[in-house]
Amino acid sequence: MTTPIPPEPIHAAPITATTKAPVAKRRAPVARSKGKPARKAISTKKAPRPGSKTAKILDLLKRPAGVSLKELTKATGWQAHSLRGFLSGAVAKKMGTSVESFKRGGGERAYRLSK
Repeated sequence: MTTPIPPEPIHAAPITATTKAPVAKRRAPVARSKGKPARKAISTKKAPRPGSKTAKILDLLKRPAGVSLKELTKATGWQAHSLRGFLSGAVAKKMGTSVESFKRGGGERAYRLSK
């Protein structure tokens, strides 16, 4: 014996929401910012504070015979690579003075301000 399978009841249309969710308004496009402006170099007219390491280094560099790297490390307590960076960055680039590098008679490297 077989039993007949009753037909599935027919459902009405699916239930939908009667109101839509609110949509946010779009903002007007805005140009991107260009970042921070470049830092300005230190003016050459401003002298370093008396007694500072910068003032000591400049005084030593003004000597006609120049100053060796050993003398600079002894005067400031800095390491050699820090002094070379200071001479090329702060003294030469930021202050706008030119530093001359030369070898002395014993083969020792020395520095002085160029004229």
